[in-house]
Amino acid sequence: MRTILLSSAAAVALSAALAAHAHADAFNRVASFPVNANIPGEMGQESESSAEIIDATEDGMMLVYSDSPLGGIGMIDISDPANPAAAGFVALDGEPTAVAVRAGHAIVGLNTSESYTEPSGTIVSVDLSSGEVAHSCDLGGQPDSVAVSPDGSLVAIAIENERDEDLDDGVIPQMPAGFAVTFALDGSAIDCDSRVVADLTGLAEVAGDDPEPEFVDINAANEVVVTLQENNHIAIFNGETGEIVSHFSAGAVDLDNVDIDEERALTFDGTLQGVVREPDAVKWLDENRIVTANEGDYEGGSRGFTIFSKDGDALYESGLSFEYEVAMIGHYPERRSGNKGVEPEGMEVAEIGGATHIFLLSERGSVIGVYRDNPEGEPELVQILPTALGPEGAVAIPGRNLVAVANEVDLIEDGGVRSHVTIYELGEGEAQYPTIRSMMDDAGRPVGFGALSGLAADPEQPGILYAVNDSFYAMQPTIFTIDANQTPARIIAATRVTRGGANAQLLDLEGITPDGEGGFWLASEGRTDRMIPHGLYHVNADGEIEESVAFPPELLAVEKRFGAEGVTRVGDTLWVAIQREWADDEDGFVKLVAYNTGTEEWGAVRYPLEQKGAGWVGLSEIVAHGDHVYIIERDNQIGAAAALKKIFRVPLAEMQPAALGGELPVVSKEEVRDLLPDMAAFGGYALDKVEGLAVDTNGDFFAVTDNDGVDDSNGETLFMRLGQLEGS
Repeated sequence: MRTILLSSAAAVALSAALAAHAHADAFNRVASFPVNANIPGEMGQESESSAEIIDATEDGMMLVYSDSPLGGIGMIDISDPANPAAAGFVALDGEPTAVAVRAGHAIVGLNTSESYTEPSGTIVSVDLSSGEVAHSCDLGGQPDSVAVSPDGSLVAIAIENERDEDLDDGVIPQMPAGFAVTFALDGSAIDCDSRVVADLTGLAEVAGDDPEPEFVDINAANEVVVTLQENNHIAIFNGETGEIVSHFSAGAVDLDNVDIDEERALTFDGTLQGVVREPDAVKWLDENRIVTANEGDYEGGSRGFTIFSKDGDALYESGLSFEYEVAMIGHYPERRSGNKGVEPEGMEVAEIGGATHIFLLSERGSVIGVYRDNPEGEPELVQILPTALGPEGAVAIPGRNLVAVANEVDLIEDGGVRSHVTIYELGEGEAQYPTIRSMMDDAGRPVGFGALSGLAADPEQPGILYAVNDSFYAMQPTIFTIDANQTPARIIAATRVTRGGANAQLLDLEGITPDGEGGFWLASEGRTDRMIPHGLYHVNADGEIEESVAFPPELLAVEKRFGAEGVTRVGDTLWVAIQREWADDEDGFVKLVAYNTGTEEWGAVRYPLEQKGAGWVGLSEIVAHGDHVYIIERDNQIGAAAALKKIFRVPLAEMQPAALGGELPVVSKEEVRDLLPDMAAFGGYALDKVEGLAVDTNGDFFAVTDNDGVDDSNGETLFMRLGQLEGS
């Protein structure tokens, strides 16, 4: 038996935690703003645009973000945070690396370097009302992070003078060395003559003559903390004199039960010794403590965060706890296992809702870990929130109970999702996300999941569902048992699909339906160019394949790549939804293929697709209920381009299969539910892959999205409770 039962102790702990927070305030995403809405008309929507570092005006009504590829700063009107509006773009003479807002001006670091060996840059003050540069000071090097002191009297800049990653495999030292610099501020005016340089050479054990400052933050005493990421070092200096107050190695950690192989499976069973933290973002928690996001660079990355004293004592180390939480909500990036896992990179610290919170951004998992600080003990994980793709910077607006995150990845060249700024609000009520999560196993390791591609309901137990993952996890095909009677829905068991006792290979599971005897029929989408056969598989309750049914020659003779995308059982007949047109299909029609498990006969009917817009239109799921089969039909578009994510139904009376290879009857369909509003209710952009649909014994409908294993995806899995649909 290859079923992983989840830890009962962990289940009890989670239930207690959920109960404690059931009536507490929660952060929820209220809007996602596509930053391409700020692209000036003369530049064109095909231009790459990216929100990276973000700040807010003092009144909290406008967000300002740096846009490196577009070469300027963008502004967003958030007077109504649930309906953010484009507020313009200011082009600048250089590459903006960071932005901080003060007195109606954006303080922006601009990289003007001609080469790695001749770095240069400026710090400018941009009037947000006019878009004019009011002040500009030479930096003497290439800037990275920018921070303004709490009292507004200083601006600090990390001068990274970054290395050439293509030179000697990026190994440092590579001159010239970096440093940090401060200037006095008078409102928005930068006093160029007040320039103070903090010499950071000779501090680190790693390439001490070539410090590469990454991130700066300033406390109320005008002390500046700076991370030297590649040097695995942290320094604190007096912002008014440049004198070093303290410095120390960021240190290393040992990681046990970590996923270190990119083998297309979630296996948290490896060990890493002496992993250097190499922190990116750093923030002051109070006058004596700092917190770091340990993203790593070319030597390390410990996958979590650390709280240090000002003198360098490690007061708290998260270890793998953050990465585990990310895995248990389906956001773990398997293809980063051999590198730095979830890569905590950005961070914000703010007192909001009566407590100091740490907002930890996972660049690769596309989530925010929200922690409540506890100066006397360990920080408490409060929530994990979904972001758009590749969160880079964050800003809290405590006076409005808001948090905004800049998400840098723009997939315009691949026809994918654009860069977004996501906005969250702390308010009464329960957390909307995650919508589904798993638990620890009895060995204390997370049971990860992702790429949920098919859904089915238990024939007897209300709210008990089953899902399968697709070929992204080719070495770990799994049937997940889901208890949807809980909120969020909870994966309570993971049953591996096996062949001869070993995890089955050459499967791309896209559909599941109970066989009525405790087992399941599974539909696998074939790719003969990858030696993955099109077929149906009968598995027992333990997941062992007992029967394999290949598609018949009449189907294989006209096959195309996009095959079985769902399966449902009506008596002795299995109905399989074929996603897109095959070679013998008239444009705009796809097959619903029938296989009789008793007679072993094949047949099909034709299903009429909706009219194509951008991209293609096809089927994602089929499920029988009552007198109909219900079908998900969707386009392959994402974000603002998404137009079709709907449930239709076909009368079972019309499902009379004809022999393959001949004329097939055309069924009629009726629209039942547009799923775009259901997805919009979560405050994000429209996801492209709605792939699972099920109806339980109470007649309640459920739908789920496929997150592609977090590959070029923000990792969201939306498990949607649709209730009883009208007419069903």
